[in-house]
Amino acid sequence: MAAEVVVVGSCMTDLVSLTTRLPKAGETILGHKFFVGFGGKGANQCVQSARLGAKTSLICKVGNDSFGNDYVDNLKKNSISTAFVGQTADAATGTASIIVNSEGQNVIVIVPGANLLLNFEDLKRASDVICKAKVVVCQLEITPAVSLEALKMARASGVKTLFNPAPALADLDPQFYTYSDIFCCNETEGTHRTPVSCFLNAVRKLLCLDYASGLAKWCNGSHFGAEILTGIPVGNLEDAEKVGRMLLERGCKLVIVTLGAEGCMMISGDEPIPKHVPAGKVRAVDTTKGRLQKHSVTRGQIEHSNRVGDPDPEALGVLETVLWEHWLSTWPTIPSYPWRK
Repeated sequence: MAAEVVVVGSCMTDLVSLTTRLPKAGETILGHKFFVGFGGKGANQCVQSARLGAKTSLICKVGNDSFGNDYVDNLKKNSISTAFVGQTADAATGTASIIVNSEGQNVIVIVPGANLLLNFEDLKRASDVICKAKVVVCQLEITPAVSLEALKMARASGVKTLFNPAPALADLDPQFYTYSDIFCCNETEGTHRTPVSCFLNAVRKLLCLDYASGLAKWCNGSHFGAEILTGIPVGNLEDAEKVGRMLLERGCKLVIVTLGAEGCMMISGDEPIPKHVPAGKVRAVDTTKGRLQKHSVTRGQIEHSNRVGDPDPEALGVLETVLWEHWLSTWPTIPSYPWRK
């Protein structure tokens, strides 16, 4: 049976240190816990999609090293096809070194490694699984041209496409808008400042802009995602609506601006009156996975809706905000993701 959700993206080994506070420049401090986890936008989304009930496949590249071997094993344990997970001796598996303080604020250093060696030839070898999928998902933790080619291959076969421009690029190729049925970006990915890497969720034929007020402290109050793409700072629902409308004009059909602790806002060409779905309050332990997994809720629902009928976008928005509350209050990334009951 062909994979229903195919993710073309990244795998990162997370090296996480927990401390009471973040170190200053040049300072050495004592932490109280360390663990190694599985991360990367592509793999995170793929795992959550699988746990939501979708048959999934990941197209990625890891190193021919212990981290890479462990990653392949982890994907298999999550019932994800690894037929197109390549291993290379030319680079190490991508890593993310993360320091998190007691308030959930963090600093992250990412070394993409083998992720940047995923190439057009890898896509050609996986063309059959891409063209037979129901949804293809891409991001920007791999070479942008490779993500764009994957979207084009999927679109040419009538496959729904979902793209998250994270980490955001101010000079994003405009073809990404036209080849994405669902265009997902966070508040930080809409401006001309450097954003913290974020990822969020999208609903069928939606563009999602994810960020969180819960992230405000973590990012020093940044709402840059939507800004990086549009130049419009997002400080409230009205700003999110402006960003959504601008992105609709670029070719997107439905936009969801996720606002973290403020919930999300949805708008589309067919329904020009924006809808706001509020979220509850939680104590954030980690903000990274909440942004990433919102996308996966949608992909799982896209696949499920093809069997039981079209989903209610507003209901998905409510589900998204509820899961956000769960994810932000647990550790670490992939192990915390819920399973479909």
